[in-house]
Amino acid sequence: MIVREYEKDEITVHRVPLIMAGALIASVLALTAATTTGFFERQSIPGETRAAAGTQEVASRTLQFYDEADGTVRVEDALSGDVISRFGPGTGGFVRTTMRSFAHQRRIRGIGRETPFELIEWDNGDLTIIDNTTGATAEMASFGAGNRKTFADMLEREPAS
Repeated sequence: MIVREYEKDEITVHRVPLIMAGALIASVLALTAATTTGFFERQSIPGETRAAAGTQEVASRTLQFYDEADGTVRVEDALSGDVISRFGPGTGGFVRTTMRSFAHQRRIRGIGRETPFELIEWDNGDLTIIDNTTGATAEMASFGAGNRKTFADMLEREPAS
């Protein structure tokens, strides 16, 4: 016979894994309750944290992003129209993803591309890209040093003296 019938006393569940699973669930519930009641801070909102710390803007630039017919993403200074950077097909994945998510937010709100994006560097080293039409922001520090550098290279800086 291929199918075996088990007796009631043959199937056993060990207590240690059950106790560990119960402890994990209890700790998650305890941490959730502690956060809800204010024992732990919920989250840091970068704009509020910067305002409280008196963080100042060091450099900024308004940018426009364009998709070209060959798949290249062209980045231009919104004021001068100068081309700052180009990301050919297969390159600039982080820039493509970030800006397409902003463009998607604009598209679902019926907002066009007329208003440029603002890239700001703060005196504490943070780098933020802001879409003033939707209020969306992206903190570049959250995505690693390499991705932050990609956007930092787009900033217009004072010549070193």
